[in-house]
Amino acid sequence: MYPKFIITSAGEFRLGMVFLHKHLLEPGDECLGGGYYKFDYAQGMIQLSGESSDFGKPQWDAIDTLLVSREYEGLSLIYFPGSLNGYAINLAEILNIKYI
Repeated sequence: MYPKFIITSAGEFRLGMVFLHKHLLEPGDECLGGGYYKFDYAQGMIQLSGESSDFGKPQWDAIDTLLVSREYEGLSLIYFPGSLNGYAINLAEILNIKYI
């Protein structure tokens, strides 16, 4: 099992320990890509990187609002398009983040 995340066409952000990204989908969901996550509590962030072998890179530009579980409120969502040591995108700077 691996720490993976997806985003859905409804803007839902889901993460969990699964074998395949498709295991994070619910019936009727359309996946807009995904990747891997790592919690960095020292820096107060969830580091997101890579891409799903099933669905490709996250299509952040296909949504306006990212719906995130309230349990992650207070942690920044940072996406690293390359390696975790490279360029980073703070998702709050390009998307509305709504905690549900």
